[in-house]
Amino acid sequence: MNIYFDNAATTPMLPEVIEVIHKSMQTTFGNPSSVHSYGRKAKAAVETARKSIAKYFNVRASEIVFTAGGSEADNLILRNAVTHLGVQTIISSAIEHPAVLHYIESLEKEFGIRVQQVNISDDGGIDYKHLEELLTQNTDKTLVSLMHVNNETGKLLDLQKVSDLCQKYHALFHSDTVQGVAHFRIDLQKTPIDFITASAHKFHGPKGVGFACLKKGTLINPILIGGEQEHGARAGTENIHSIVGMEKAVQIAYNNLEKDTEYIQGLKSYFINEIKKMIPEIQFNASSDNPNTSSYIILNVRFPKEIALLLFNLDLQGVAVSGGSACQSGSDKGSHVLDAILNEEEALKTSVRFSFSKLNTKQEIDYVIGVLGEVV
Repeated sequence: MNIYFDNAATTPMLPEVIEVIHKSMQTTFGNPSSVHSYGRKAKAAVETARKSIAKYFNVRASEIVFTAGGSEADNLILRNAVTHLGVQTIISSAIEHPAVLHYIESLEKEFGIRVQQVNISDDGGIDYKHLEELLTQNTDKTLVSLMHVNNETGKLLDLQKVSDLCQKYHALFHSDTVQGVAHFRIDLQKTPIDFITASAHKFHGPKGVGFACLKKGTLINPILIGGEQEHGARAGTENIHSIVGMEKAVQIAYNNLEKDTEYIQGLKSYFINEIKKMIPEIQFNASSDNPNTSSYIILNVRFPKEIALLLFNLDLQGVAVSGGSACQSGSDKGSHVLDAILNEEEALKTSVRFSFSKLNTKQEIDYVIGVLGEVV
């Protein structure tokens, strides 16, 4: 039996998405920059997708810039914040995705900007009080960059609270929402975040395509030079087939969001109950078992001890999951997120991220629990 519980890494494409992409490949092969009918048809497909996606976030179509994924979108926003918008200080955290964490480090080296890290609370989230303290101390142009859903632990950021703080202290707010888009509703009129990002393969769409959403009036200089595509924000012929596939994935996700959320949360709760029965000493990193503060998709568990080759043995049994420590991932660096939220003793214990989708079942959970009983 093969079980895929690594949906925070990537998700299987839905049949409806594949069908849309296949049709587009057959019928819409023109270059969107061409003036003839083939080009106009391709351009119309791109712009229709842009309008369709924009409505789910209550923004104008012109505020959506298509990219090759979330990492490019984060890089585009962060670089422009420094080089084009005059940002001199970036407030971020030690638990950000590497696309943000390492890019901010590179901006610090290249431009000499000031980088401040907000403290992490005892429950593995952001210390909002410390964030406000940092904001009160800054007099220069500031950008706050904090992710919506932590990709390792599932910890949720209170977008409204951070947005309110940024508005109060006149700071820009960027959130890597790659794990949140199409899993949570984000109304950018009610919660005025300046910049968000998305990657289609996180919500059953194709890989290699995503978008940045930029607050109206924010001018963007491209980091890819060579054409005027995406209204001058990104050079290169648009990835039409993937863009329309992403549009379809967004539509399906938001049209079924409440039903799918309830179902997946039910799976996660069932898994929590079953693994606690088997291993009473099990711990949940960053309170990932708390439905009020954690994504319904991600569960990060910490076993009572180090278990050598656990991921390898699970894979041999047909179970695909992600690890959170060096001995599990094959890396000598381990998880920077767990290092930031756990003490040295706890960080040495084996942690595993299980992440679910609407394609999973309780029968699969029963199988995985049984396998864990054998290998643990």
